[in-house]
Amino acid sequence: MKGKIVGKQRNRRVGSVKSELVKKSREAALAAVQIFNNPTITFKAESYVVLMIVSWTYLLHAHYRAKHVEYRYFEQTGKRKHFDRTKRGAFKYWELEQCLNEKSSPIDRNTSNNLRFLIGLRHEIEHQMTARIDDLLSARFQACCLNYNRYIKKLFGEEYGIDRHLAFSLQFSTINSEQKDMLLDHPELPKNIQSYVHEFDEALSRDEYNSLHYAYRILFVPKTANRKGQADKVIEFVKSDSPLAADINKAYAVIKETEKPKFLPGQIIELMKSEGFPDFKMHHHTNLWQEKDAKNPSKGYGCFVAERHWHFYENWVEEVRKYCKKNRGDYT
Repeated sequence: MKGKIVGKQRNRRVGSVKSELVKKSREAALAAVQIFNNPTITFKAESYVVLMIVSWTYLLHAHYRAKHVEYRYFEQTGKRKHFDRTKRGAFKYWELEQCLNEKSSPIDRNTSNNLRFLIGLRHEIEHQMTARIDDLLSARFQACCLNYNRYIKKLFGEEYGIDRHLAFSLQFSTINSEQKDMLLDHPELPKNIQSYVHEFDEALSRDEYNSLHYAYRILFVPKTANRKGQADKVIEFVKSDSPLAADINKAYAVIKETEKPKFLPGQIIELMKSEGFPDFKMHHHTNLWQEKDAKNPSKGYGCFVAERHWHFYENWVEEVRKYCKKNRGDYT
């Protein structure tokens, strides 16, 4: 009988701590989004990243607490656990990255990629001031927010969702051609962050990179209405494979909130070999880009990453492909 009472008391303590963790997690997420949507704050991206990492950490602590997974650091000696503590005696709990590394983690791969990106970004920005990065990386931030809302409801119930408390922030200016170029090439990203973003994205597969759980990229299109009340919504979502989406892609210049895929010369050589041009070598590629002045930024064939290495865009890969097909006899 005494054992049952102790067990019930332990379960109540677990439930109480879990509820408090979920509450704090939710508050941190709401604060992160509210700060990011505040037009008077310029340090918004940095604040968002830190608060969302805290929010996800508490969320996973609550999950592991409910599942009776030990999320404190310890060393095992026989059957005895020796818990790591801070200088002042507090337990050392798992950071977010360790929570994601746990084999029983409930987080899917693409959502985990998004969080690992934010963790690395925090490491890059926590010790130094950065230029404005919120507009340039907002697709990753949007995905993080949507992922959080999905998981808090999945793990703890619909009533914990934050979607009913939040709305899309309004932008009070249109996107002009100068802003469009900034979104496409990101020239103002600090060198360390530019290099970090490139290296992280290069390590992902194409499917992982294109996942909406990694970066939530949407298209905004000015919309005219055929009848009253039709255009009351500023944003309208359409399925990517729908006829309307196909028409939009044909009718508008699409501005994607993502970095362009980039290729090093060696990657282009290997790609051409895989497409049936085994004799296309590095010096052929060098002669071709020199002949076409492809490293001239005004040509739009590529860019320098962190001012060190030139990377070519997909439109240059297509030029190389056309050249190889035209001179097939020389390279097959």
